[in-house]
Amino acid sequence: MRLQKYLAACGVASRRQAERLIEDDRVLVNGQPPRIGDSVDPDVDRVTVDGLGVSEQGKVYVVLNKPKGVVTSAKDTHGRPTVLGCTAGARGRVFPVGRLDMDTEGTLLLTNDGELAYRLTHPRYEVKKVYQAWVQGRMTPEGAAQLERGVQLEDGPSAPAEVRIVTTGPRSTLIRLILHEGRKREIKRLCAAVGHPVVSLRRLSVGGVEAQGLRSGEWRYLNDEEVARLRKLTGLE
Repeated sequence: MRLQKYLAACGVASRRQAERLIEDDRVLVNGQPPRIGDSVDPDVDRVTVDGLGVSEQGKVYVVLNKPKGVVTSAKDTHGRPTVLGCTAGARGRVFPVGRLDMDTEGTLLLTNDGELAYRLTHPRYEVKKVYQAWVQGRMTPEGAAQLERGVQLEDGPSAPAEVRIVTTGPRSTLIRLILHEGRKREIKRLCAAVGHPVVSLRRLSVGGVEAQGLRSGEWRYLNDEEVARLRKLTGLE
């Protein structure tokens, strides 16, 4: 098994994060620093991360209603609260699937299933993420159509989005967006590009899984049906 895939299966990190751990020389195989792409035999090789041995564990799937002011990270160098602090009572060692900005709230998945996490965040699998945003100004149907067609950003054109105007106030508009991409601060950049900066942002669902019914900062385990749906969406079943 490829080392980064094994680390993901052990719940250490996603495959991409595991590659960074290897690059940072935090991983040893039989006492020696490996290279990205090396393979390991879990029955024979001893793998450690930061000096601690790792092994495969049962899969854990969590949905958190992420509060504002919490960092989507396992650790924070500035001492700010992280999403792992919100899910401290969960079984096993979970990590966040993708990211939500510190000032964004709503549905966030956490798991130790590295392969599923990788696929949920990879654009290839086109997993739908539904958001609700208050934006500045009165967005017109033409403005929404512009978002739906795609917008040129500094890192390339965005993929088409699904946009619906929910309600319009005198100086702001509530919109609902469905995206398949997961670029950094994508919704904020998209809305700003069409002249409607985001005032507040909430993620409603990922792959059909919602944090509905959970108070801010609360979490629950996914049920079997939700896990099966996510696995089917990403081609794992």
